[in-house]
Amino acid sequence: MGADGLEMTPDLTGMLPRLRRDRLSRELLVRAAKVRGVEAPTAFDATAGLGEDSLLLAAAGFIVTLYESDHVIAELLKDSLRRAASDPRLADPVARMQAHEGDSIAALRGLASSEAAPPDVVYLDPMFPERRKSAAVGKKFQLLHELERPCANPEELLDAALAVHPRKVVVKRPVKGPYLAGAKPSYSLAGKAVRFDVIVPPRP
Repeated sequence: MGADGLEMTPDLTGMLPRLRRDRLSRELLVRAAKVRGVEAPTAFDATAGLGEDSLLLAAAGFIVTLYESDHVIAELLKDSLRRAASDPRLADPVARMQAHEGDSIAALRGLASSEAAPPDVVYLDPMFPERRKSAAVGKKFQLLHELERPCANPEELLDAALAVHPRKVVVKRPVKGPYLAGAKPSYSLAGKAVRFDVIVPPRP
């Protein structure tokens, strides 16, 4: 429970309608992250939160590594994944998700300096500062914003993502928000509330 009396038990079953095959292919994130010619693409979610976006990617066939820096949110995420793994409707995509508590910037830098294969996609969802004071924000996001502040080091986060040489870096932004760290994307996909900026770095 948070300081303002907010309490939450994350439940990924609420995502089931979005995981239907006819809807999943239309999800903006899935379209933005799509990698052609790769049978089992990999993704690194550097700002995992409660894992809902990563679940979309896993349902679309990605093997997803999730990093969450806040201890409380990381424990909520792991608990949610444990419970979802026992649900036959979610077990398949959840089996492709591995959550870690830790600093994703350090993890990305370590990956960049290793001989491990880079992820095909690095996904960044820095929290939107303007949401924190909105009366329309649901209790789930109120608690998330209470526990974890919007990204204070966007340049470092983006630099670390690019340093692993993925095929794409996908960044979630407010639909009219500025580019993360001022980096102009290769292209963007926008909906009514959010926009996904896709950076396609040159292959090394």
